[in-house]
Amino acid sequence: MNVPYSYLDEQFAQIDDYLQDVRRLVQSGDFTLGQAVMEFEERFAKLCGLPYAIGVGSGTDALILSLKILGIGPGDEVITTPNTFISTVGAIAMTGARPVFVDNNDEYTIDVNQIEKAITSKTKAILPVHLTGCPADMPRIMDTAKKHKLLVVEDAAQAILAKINGKHVGSWGKTACFSLHPLKNLNVWGDGGVIVTRSAELCRKLKLFRNHGMTTRDEIEMFSHNSRLDSLQAVIGNRLINEVEDITQKRIANARQYDEAFKDMKEYITIPQRYPSIQQVYHTYVLRVKNRDALLNHLIERGIKVKIHYPIPVHLQKAASYLGYKKGDFPVCEKDSQAIISLPVHQHLTAQQINYVIDCAREFYIKHDTRRTADNALYTRG
Repeated sequence: MNVPYSYLDEQFAQIDDYLQDVRRLVQSGDFTLGQAVMEFEERFAKLCGLPYAIGVGSGTDALILSLKILGIGPGDEVITTPNTFISTVGAIAMTGARPVFVDNNDEYTIDVNQIEKAITSKTKAILPVHLTGCPADMPRIMDTAKKHKLLVVEDAAQAILAKINGKHVGSWGKTACFSLHPLKNLNVWGDGGVIVTRSAELCRKLKLFRNHGMTTRDEIEMFSHNSRLDSLQAVIGNRLINEVEDITQKRIANARQYDEAFKDMKEYITIPQRYPSIQQVYHTYVLRVKNRDALLNHLIERGIKVKIHYPIPVHLQKAASYLGYKKGDFPVCEKDSQAIISLPVHQHLTAQQINYVIDCAREFYIKHDTRRTADNALYTRG
């Protein structure tokens, strides 16, 4: 059986409605920061429970613009985690500030118990990452930030609709940054990003900052970037935003099925702790597993497309060498990079495909363990 990791061919198999929307956009000529973008921003803000959203060119741009508009630059330090996609750290570096790393916890997010030790007189902000769609511990992070008078910018690229005690990620920091990359839970046909904020003044400045600092066609308030959410992507986003709640619930259901199926495999598979106060939205479904590389090959050979997010921690990348970190500095992150695997969890998976993934993973571990053969024969799926 083939179990794809990407689902885009299925998501856009019925393309006529999208093409009608695109045709209307072309006929209108409303290509730059037009009605489609304004509509998408309003709907995205409402989805996140916030008053303001600003569409930009990518999730990376959302981070860079947020940091810069808050005054972060050369001489400043920003605390984050090396267990993230490179854009988190790259955005800090692109402002001229210095990334400062803190190890991750068992849920793959920043270990809040280590943040205070990383704070110096140069620290300006904390940039937590809601990795895999699992919220970082924002109550603790906000307490630390308040105590030390630090800014907080949330990297929520993977976490639209994730919540802590019913409160959306993105609603904690000064700003939060989302990605609309094609494989995100709310996606478009290319790059796109959104910044959300509670501040009317930050919203005003960010809308200038993404558009050359122009107040009118002829008047410039500040020298700035060109990072506008493309109207074409807003058109696609306005159609898909209707589906994001259902997409989220389907991913959660798929993840729970995996959790239930693997809960008796503790000697081989470690499922991160799930908390009833947390709504995790499973941009990725990541497990720590024994003999990861062998399992990866076993699943791929059986037609199951699996990934590793991420095999090389950022602090060990060539790009980060100037920061002076070395192997062993962040042991949890480094150990995870050798043990984690991402199973397909997207909303287009069938029950048969999920059961096939479960069966193949269990087969890998049980075929060499006679103690579990009988148990496996009796296993039934929830």
